[in-house]
Amino acid sequence: MAKEINTKYVDTKVTCSCGNTFTVKSTKENMHIEVCDKCHPAYTGKQNRTSKKGRVEMFNRKYGLNEEK
Repeated sequence: MAKEINTKYVDTKVTCSCGNTFTVKSTKENMHIEVCDKCHPAYTGKQNRTSKKGRVEMFNRKYGLNEEK
């Protein structure tokens, strides 16, 4: 059987662009990512959500359904 055919599985230091660092297991020594759970808008609560009411009003304005007859 051939020796050393499997890749090395090591502790990897991951660095986010926001400055957050953490350790995971991977085949790479170091990784740099753009977004992590500390700075992603969906996880931090800073994500903008369009309300249903606003979308319905926009639809009604577009097709002239707001006018009372």
